[in-house]
Amino acid sequence: MSDRPAPLADPHLLFDPAAGRRDIVVLGCTGSIGTQAIDLALRNPDRFRVTALSAAGGRVALLAEQARQLRVEKVAVAREDAVPALKEALSAQYGPGETLPEILAGPDAATELAASACHTVLNGITGSIGLAPTLAALRAGRTLALANKESLIVGGPLVKELARPGQIIPVDSEHAALFQALTAGTRAEVRKLVVTASGGPFRGRTRAELAQVTVQDALAHPTWAMGPVITVNSATLVNKGLEVIEAHLLYDIPFERIEVVVHPQSYVHSMVEFTDGSTLAQATPPDMRGPIAIGLGWPHRIPDAAPAFDWSKASTWEFFPLDTEAFPAVGLARHVGALGGTAPAVFNAANEECVEAFLAGRLPFTAIMDTVSAVVDEHGTPRSGTSLTVQDVLEAEAWARARAREMAARAAAEARA
Repeated sequence: MSDRPAPLADPHLLFDPAAGRRDIVVLGCTGSIGTQAIDLALRNPDRFRVTALSAAGGRVALLAEQARQLRVEKVAVAREDAVPALKEALSAQYGPGETLPEILAGPDAATELAASACHTVLNGITGSIGLAPTLAALRAGRTLALANKESLIVGGPLVKELARPGQIIPVDSEHAALFQALTAGTRAEVRKLVVTASGGPFRGRTRAELAQVTVQDALAHPTWAMGPVITVNSATLVNKGLEVIEAHLLYDIPFERIEVVVHPQSYVHSMVEFTDGSTLAQATPPDMRGPIAIGLGWPHRIPDAAPAFDWSKASTWEFFPLDTEAFPAVGLARHVGALGGTAPAVFNAANEECVEAFLAGRLPFTAIMDTVSAVVDEHGTPRSGTSLTVQDVLEAEAWARARAREMAARAAAEARA
């Protein structure tokens, strides 16, 4: 394996192992990852100082409260129409004579913050709009704590071209688990990556039984509290398919050596099997503060970042094979990942459109993957191969979104007929 390129995420190669307090920029600060990262920073002021925050702009009151708590220098919102409400919210939080943070607004605001002076950029933005901030942080030489898997999925070659060894620290629970387990051996000693999946709310159901599930059913995740899009992706297992592609890109392990296993308790977040037959598992109770702490603090561990197991209490840990017939998303993700080029961007964009249609009640649950698969098939051979550009990604996404909307509308009409 020594003649292959270095992986993007390698715990043996530290981009910047600096101790002391780190300046952090949090992108997607009002979402689940962002709010938990801020909680971690507030509990560890000797280790982290948050200097800037970005959000979409839908929760300006929370953004203003976070800015005041952290005394940040800059805040950014993607929606320019949110600026008046943000100014009002900031004025309500800050006292007379206190200096308000600088406000950046517009679709490029988060990208500008990602390149600002800091030690680490935590990219907790949801969706492929996180690609530009990811590239900006890497280009500026920042350590990137990556929770935005979509930017790596759709722009893999672009990210690999920019990232230096050890510059990316994964924040997904599964990839943070693999990252930690990989410290136990050399790259040549890794036989297999085993990515665990909770199975979502529909584990054990057949495809026929999934035909009538509701939005409420899909949002009832048994172990994780997440946003609606990610929760639906967990129900279809698209999220796991994206994680397989991400693991391939982060650790440079071939797809045939990345396995998915269903683990309903979500205690074991992933495993690494080594060539001597040993398997190392990383396990904690389901809580994202642990992976976030790895992303912000590595190679140092943050005491009491997340709860630990109470080993005095009995518990049962189960593992099941993946039902690929009822949940074809992982297999389709492997296919588009192997194709490369613009194929992963098409897969991701089509899925985002179909999930939106499902959440709006316009598309049946099983039609999500049927439609995504049809869009991927129609896209065919990737347009750019290894010479991918940002413009290629944007054009492929635009095409996939438009085509997915057309197909979803047709599928919805057929379902009503």
